[in-house]
Amino acid sequence: MKTKILTYKKISSVIRRLKAQRKRIVFTNGTFDILHLGHVTYLQKAKAFGDVLVVGVNTDRSVKTYKDPTRPVNPEQDRIKVLTALSCVDFAILFSDPTPLKLILAIQPDVLVKGADWSLRDIVGAREVMAWGGKVKRIPLVKGRSSTRVIKMLKLA
Repeated sequence: MKTKILTYKKISSVIRRLKAQRKRIVFTNGTFDILHLGHVTYLQKAKAFGDVLVVGVNTDRSVKTYKDPTRPVNPEQDRIKVLTALSCVDFAILFSDPTPLKLILAIQPDVLVKGADWSLRDIVGAREVMAWGGKVKRIPLVKGRSSTRVIKMLKLA
């Protein structure tokens, strides 16, 4: 079985092959720390916008720059393996940059997806994706579902 986990070295050839096959590529990114219903629903809806879903996953180091210093709960290799076990995720790649812009520029997805909690002007890569004719989609979040909420509930237990 071919791996669904990509590296920067492999991503260019995989994307070229998919585009040659006229596949509609969807990209999203995030931490995906403690996988829950909100994540799964979001990823399933993202996949519905195209043929291939590529997920950028923040490395442990990058997560610590924008979340609580105790995060992530699960290490990057666990998080990416759990994500790629989902049938809706075709490929995933770790990234350590502060934003996924470099990855978005390398992939040039047809559709860029983020949660509806992000305003269009704050979505990294939105301007670039729309400039090459792609679309930006915002998906409503599942109310009451978040890794932060799960962590708080565990602390109360």
